[in-house]
Formats: sequence, structure tokens, C-alpha cells
Amino acid sequence: MAKFVAQRLVETIPVLLLASLLVFSILHLVPGDPIDAMIGAASFGVGDRAAQEQLVAQLRDQLGLNDPLPIQYLRWLWNATHLDLGESFIRHQAVVKVIGDRLPSTVELAGAALVLSVTLGVVLGIVAATKRNSPIDRLVMFFSLGGVSIPSFFFAILLILLFSVTLGLVPATGSGGLDRLILPALVLGYEGTGLIARLTRASLLDVLGREYVRTAHAKGLPPRSVLLGHAMRNALIPVVTIVGLQLGRLLAGSVIVETIFARQGIGQLAIDSIIAKDYPVVQGVILLTATTYVIANLIVDVSYGFINPRIRAA
Repeated sequence: MAKFVAQRLVETIPVLLLASLLVFSILHLVPGDPIDAMIGAASFGVGDRAAQEQLVAQLRDQLGLNDPLPIQYLRWLWNATHLDLGESFIRHQAVVKVIGDRLPSTVELAGAALVLSVTLGVVLGIVAATKRNSPIDRLVMFFSLGGVSIPSFFFAILLILLFSVTLGLVPATGSGGLDRLILPALVLGYEGTGLIARLTRASLLDVLGREYVRTAHAKGLPPRSVLLGHAMRNALIPVVTIVGLQLGRLLAGSVIVETIFARQGIGQLAIDSIIAKDYPVVQGVILLTATTYVIANLIVDVSYGFINPRIRAA
């Protein structure tokens, strides 16, 4: 197992390199200059155009923006290997600190949404599979269809209108406190709930039709023992795969939800930094997101062996 984990960690290096190279290239292709955002307010007090041009040239030299793009990328990559992601152009703080200040809010939101989607999705999938073709099954499938088809921004607006504007039960925006976490967690977790419920139902129905499950029933084992002890172990394998992907998607997909609910997380930080062309912060957020996906996939691969020992033996 240790050799397998080490091999997968080595395989993640090209993925992270490619992700960092792509975001670096895309950012520098976007029109505009980060210097404009940096000195926009300060330039009002500088009346001499020559002084403005001198200030711009000085800042570009200090930030290394005059160097060729390959040199800029290699310098950033070398510093990143030493956990130095540079300094924000706009905030004048270390990128690690800027992201660290916003990360707890996003982790809180993503964690709540993940618990909601996994718990509710698996339970609904089991209920739908055991009540196949019944009104309960159709109701669960209709509910899950909404999760995979309704846009998150539209669902968020509906919840705000209902629970915040009309009923006044919870605040519509902001961070901090359980009351401000409920609505964004519901929005972010609803898509995962629908996807996991549908996948759990399909996977469990496939397993329940296999011979070893019928043999367990024929031996007189209690239906609950057959369902949870025999069928679910194999049915959970594709579900675990989706859960791992959901973990990365929740961090990356928090951009829309955090923007609508005005939560100060890394999603909102990424939007603000893209608009301001704050290259170091955007690169740091993308690198964090890519690393999250890689770690989530590694956890999923390792978990296969604990769910099904035959996979570990292979």
C-alpha cells in the first residue's frame, strides 16, 4: 500500500505542473495590466505624466513583470516548491496568508455541503432502490433530478426569496454562524445529493440482482444484514468515486455560491483577484484547487482496498 501511495504521489507532479502552466498562460493572455489596478487610486495625486510613467516602470521592474514569461513562470514555480507563492499585487500580503485567511470559510461551507450530500444522497438512494418503482422511488428520483438540473445560482435566489425575504428565517448573506451557513450549504450540496442518490440507487439495484445476494437471502439471513453487509459493500465503490470528485468540486464550485451569499471565502477571493489581475493570488487558489482534486482522488483509490479486499489484493 505504501508503494502504491508513493507512486500516485509521484504521478500527481505532472498534473500540478500542467495546471499551474495553464493558469499562468491564461492569466497573461487576458487584456489589461495589474499595474493599472495597483496605482489607479494613487495616480490621481500624480499630475506629471513623466512621473506616472516612471512609477509604472519602477513597479514593473520590482515585480519582475518586465522579464520574459518563461522566466516569470520558472521563478514562481521555484518559489512555490519552497511554499512561497509570492506576494499579492493588490493586498501587499503574502499569498499564503491571504488564502489562509479566507480558507476556513470555504472549508466550513464545503464540509457542510459534503456531509449533507453524502448522508442524504446515500440514504435516499437506498430507500429508492429498496422501494423500486413505487411512489417513494419516483419521488426520490424527481428530487434528485432537480439537484442535477437546476442551476445553483437560480436555486440560491429561490432560497433567498423564500427563507430570507418572505419568511425572514435566516440571513441572506454574510459569513459566521450556523444561520448564515444553512442556505449556501443547501445550494452547494443539492447537486451532489441528487447525483449520489441516483448513482446509489442504480449501483444498489445492480448488486441486488446478483447471485451471491440471492444466495444470502436463500440462507435465511435478515434482509437488513443482506442489504448492509453484502450488497452495500460492492454498491459503494462507484459512489465513493463520485464523493471524491465532489470534494474537489465543492472547493472549486464555491465561487458562484460565495458570490451570491457574499461569503468571504477563496471562491470570492478568486473572482476579486481575476478582476484585479492579481496573478500570484489567482495562481495560489488554482494550485490549491488542483491539489485538492489530486488528494481527493488518492483518498478514493486507497479507500477501494478497504471497501473491497479483492481490489487491495489485485
